[in-house]
Amino acid sequence: MQDQLASTAVVPVSATDILLSEGVILLGAAVLFVILFRRLGLGAVLGYLVAGALVGPQGLRLVGGAESKLAIAEIGIVLLLFLVGLELHPARLWRLKRDIFALGAAQVVLCGCALTAIIFYTTGFTWGAAIALGLPLALSSTAQVLPGLKSSGRINSPFGEKVFSILLFQDLSIVPLITIVAALSRNPADMGGPPGWMMAGYTVAAIAGLVLAGRFILRPLLRLVGRLGERELFVVVGLFTVLAAAALMHALHLSTALGAFVAGVMLADSPYRHEIEADVEPFRSILLGLFFLAVGMVLDLHAVAANPLFVIGMAVILVLTKAALITGLARLFGMEWNQAIGSGLLLSQGGEFGFVLFAQAQGALLIAPQAASLFSAIVTFSMATTPFLMLFARKLEFAKPKVKGDFSVPEDAPRGTAIIVGYGRFGQTVAQMLMGHGFGVVLIDKKPSQIEVSSRFDMKVYYGDGTRIDLLRRSGGEEARLIAFCIDDPSLDARVLEPIAEAFPQAALLVRAFDRRQLLALRDMDLAGVVREVFESAICMGVQAMEALGVPAGEVEEVERQYRRNDEQRMELQIEHGTLMAAKELMYRPGRRMRLLARGDGEEEA
Repeated sequence: MQDQLASTAVVPVSATDILLSEGVILLGAAVLFVILFRRLGLGAVLGYLVAGALVGPQGLRLVGGAESKLAIAEIGIVLLLFLVGLELHPARLWRLKRDIFALGAAQVVLCGCALTAIIFYTTGFTWGAAIALGLPLALSSTAQVLPGLKSSGRINSPFGEKVFSILLFQDLSIVPLITIVAALSRNPADMGGPPGWMMAGYTVAAIAGLVLAGRFILRPLLRLVGRLGERELFVVVGLFTVLAAAALMHALHLSTALGAFVAGVMLADSPYRHEIEADVEPFRSILLGLFFLAVGMVLDLHAVAANPLFVIGMAVILVLTKAALITGLARLFGMEWNQAIGSGLLLSQGGEFGFVLFAQAQGALLIAPQAASLFSAIVTFSMATTPFLMLFARKLEFAKPKVKGDFSVPEDAPRGTAIIVGYGRFGQTVAQMLMGHGFGVVLIDKKPSQIEVSSRFDMKVYYGDGTRIDLLRRSGGEEARLIAFCIDDPSLDARVLEPIAEAFPQAALLVRAFDRRQLLALRDMDLAGVVREVFESAICMGVQAMEALGVPAGEVEEVERQYRRNDEQRMELQIEHGTLMAAKELMYRPGRRMRLLARGDGEEEA
């Protein structure tokens, strides 16, 4: 009897079993659909949404707990806003204040009011529900638009800055939008929250506290971590900063995304910015992907299937309304027609924060769960149009205005296209010469002491390992015309440089070589140039030595010329045979003197 009971006993499923099985299913579906939708030119976001809907409770029911996953994955939105903040050091934020607080505010208010009116007059929703649905639809998808601007190199152009400013104000407007939804709430549980004026006070106090913490706690901590040279600690400090700022805002019933954004702005002018950005980016990508997977899982596909014409029709109205209004506003703020239309097309979709605000409105009893699913589906369908609209904008050159001139030669290259890795004695000379010609230069070094010394001369040097592809990409590697490795590192060989050359094929690579051995290690690479670090300075001292010994100037020049030619022949033979021992007979030794060609007198012994 006991044996029979034992054989029929149900083995409990552990949390580890659930995590592993659901993780495999979610990641497998994500990989499959993201690859598929990328190949179709539809973007990764739509792939995540479709994958989540397919494996979720409304689809094949392979994975459950969509709401709990959505709550965890919202950290991806927090990390996204942190990275947005890292792009905006205070000086740039001040320079863009008109575009952010005038153009951005006008876009949110005008689009929000128009969409609210459309929803109220074309559906049976109350004014409170229409406001809770219409205002979130005014927001666009930062997760779709921002990567597109970066990949095309337009993020720092006048066009890109205006689009970025609108996106930034949209992200900042989450706090007042949440406040509006809370004020309209019909849920008694929400009535115990703090009033609006108190939330505004909390916001100001929290931002001030974060700024002070960043200046007097975080920056000294980063300097200490930099001196220790532990890369893992940068990951820990970066995540701690984001989560601590978000936790503070959450405790005060404020936007966690706003806290992360302020944390990013605090570090935007830090020399450690690129290192932190490169370390946090993988977590942002994974969690943001999980966020879109969870959004797809919570979509009520039955409600969508029951009202397909409503969903598609409202998605079309959303895109057309926002495109028209944003185009008009951009034109009003001085943009050319082609760029104004481009900005309207790029920002015409609904955004990921709409999902968050719809959930907030549902919790406030302003809308039913079916309505939240329907409008989440509307946002999803509008996002599906974005890749096509981006292609349309590029084809008509709306988003990329024509630039006069051919950048085929270095002298005509756009400014700000050189990256110098290593700002020691060697790198300083290279960088100073480029800056003297007028080129903008991004400087990277992994020695905190060098960064601190450079800052005393008002020279901005960023902390990081410049051989990391992710950090180079964050530093503008995809737009760079030149990457010069000026570091004193004999291990810098083809194994390290070949992936960099493949990642940034448009950039010419220059390398500082420690000695002839390193030159041999780089012999198979197609580099723009390799310089032995002490070769020229040693020749210079050799010339000075002969002059000090009274050798005539003509003979000094001839010795230098023949030595350079002899060294070049040795190097060619060593590269051909792959060993330093090749052509050793060409080396000069005591008692062996080179034959000099005296000017006009035939050959004579030196």
